[in-house]
Amino acid sequence: MLTVIGETLIDEVVSDTASMRAHVGGSPMNVAVGLARLGHRAQFVGRYGDDDYGRMIQQHLHDNAVSFPVEPDAAPTSVATARLDPAGGASYDFQLVWELPGLARRKDTLLDGCTLLHTGSIATMLAPGADDVLALMTAASGLVTVTYDPNCRPTIIRDAAFARRQAEAFVALADVVKASDEDLAWLYPDRTPEESARAWLEAGPAVVVVTRGSKGPWGVCRTGEAAVPAPPTAVVDTVGAGDSFMAALLGAIVDSGLDGAHHRDALLRITVDQLTGMLQYAARAAAITVSRPGANPPTRDEMVSGA
Repeated sequence: MLTVIGETLIDEVVSDTASMRAHVGGSPMNVAVGLARLGHRAQFVGRYGDDDYGRMIQQHLHDNAVSFPVEPDAAPTSVATARLDPAGGASYDFQLVWELPGLARRKDTLLDGCTLLHTGSIATMLAPGADDVLALMTAASGLVTVTYDPNCRPTIIRDAAFARRQAEAFVALADVVKASDEDLAWLYPDRTPEESARAWLEAGPAVVVVTRGSKGPWGVCRTGEAAVPAPPTAVVDTVGAGDSFMAALLGAIVDSGLDGAHHRDALLRITVDQLTGMLQYAARAAAITVSRPGANPPTRDEMVSGA
């Protein structure tokens, strides 16, 4: 079982020229769905309300064979509203509730049979839930492979110094970290993303990967560095591309038999050739996602066929 903890929400798209459209979203939730579509047993740990939007989330997870052991609560389901102007530009309004008290105390139940625990994004930054996530990751670090994607949201968490401290706390616990070049440029404006990734590697992870859009991903491990080109594709939109990349990177680690705390030493010895193969696989997943609308990660069959 692979466990993802973090936020899920409803994306509302509002304009003067079309009816409101609502979609299930949230970076960690997208990763859980991506893992399931790649053929892995996945569970998602996140909060949602006992309302119509919460039931949309439950149905989406059910339809994608993702288990969700947390019951809905009395607070409203989180919503991100994108208001489009006549030119198509968007301004955003967020109504977020992030709180899952007692997570660390539920460690044994939530992680029963689990070999990998992933988190990131708003869940690791927004109070009060971020402290609960950090406590769970700390308790789990000796039991499972821990992975992290900061997926920074400067429109929500505006204090870069605070976000940097939070990110570094999770990086220190993680075995695998993925960040975009935009994340790292915002967190560390005085150095290159690659320099920041190397510094994070020194903090403890076995692998740190940087996604760089059309330049293709780059990664660093204890044995060296690797980079692969982005596969050529006609881009429809980039929604969910980073989450599909993250899911496929984790899937590649699992497929290589490197998940689980008992394989931590082997993960620390990962070779540049192994890292290169993982980057190629994850980049292919992202390319499929950007070739079609929305956060729609590929299935394992699509990855094999190259669809």
